[in-house]
Amino acid sequence: MSTRTHTADGARLTYVYAVGREGPALHGLASRLPGVDGRSLYPVTAGGLCALVSRVPADTFGAQGLSAQLEDLARLEALARAHHAVVDALFTEMPVLPMRLATVYLDDARVAAMLVGRRREFEDLLGRLEGHVELGVKVYADPRTADAPAPAAAAPAGAGAGRAYLRQRQASRRKDRDAYRAASELVGRAAQLADGVVADRVVHRPQQGQLAAHPGVNVANEAYLVPRERTEELRRALTGLADGVPGVSVEVTGPWAPYSFATPAESDGGEGP
Repeated sequence: MSTRTHTADGARLTYVYAVGREGPALHGLASRLPGVDGRSLYPVTAGGLCALVSRVPADTFGAQGLSAQLEDLARLEALARAHHAVVDALFTEMPVLPMRLATVYLDDARVAAMLVGRRREFEDLLGRLEGHVELGVKVYADPRTADAPAPAAAAPAGAGAGRAYLRQRQASRRKDRDAYRAASELVGRAAQLADGVVADRVVHRPQQGQLAAHPGVNVANEAYLVPRERTEELRRALTGLADGVPGVSVEVTGPWAPYSFATPAESDGGEGP
């Protein structure tokens, strides 16, 4: 998640959801979609591009207010849902570049200047992403779901009981190692399977804590840029990779708008989407 916040003395900032090519379709969608907190959407156009935006309060979307919102999990979830709902509705109709959550500018003029200044890279990205979607691929190691070690035979008290306990501990450690090793191998197999199908691949940081709702430990968290017509084919193949592999599971999500691939690397140290 990225935040580009300009300091503002006014009461409103401009929140940017997505960028696409200028045309009547984006203007029409803007009139039908609600934005964050139900605020009206409208287009900002410049350089043959169009950004779909809404005006938001500076006190809650300026640097300090936004930081407080992002620390409130309930508020963060509501903000993310509203943002993604706009992007998803746009993406079903046309190629757009989804902006990262909580991308705000001082005013519409700054948004227009951003569109003009980055027109070439935005055009290149729109052309590259057209006809593609994003699939999320997460691999988990969960030794608890692997075959349990055989129970130790009853042992007498004292030294015999101690040896039995150590054997159980060793068997449990082996099960853990086997699950993590198998998960790591499966990550490589997934990449090999996707090779020749996907246009690009991004490796994200594994999810932890409250972000990792799936059972087990998230060993890999990746995104694939997939031609739309091959999405279901690849989804089935990736989901089946964990069949018969004890202690390992694969979660395939999407198709999504290509968030992971919509942001070019910054070359000038300036602000960007």
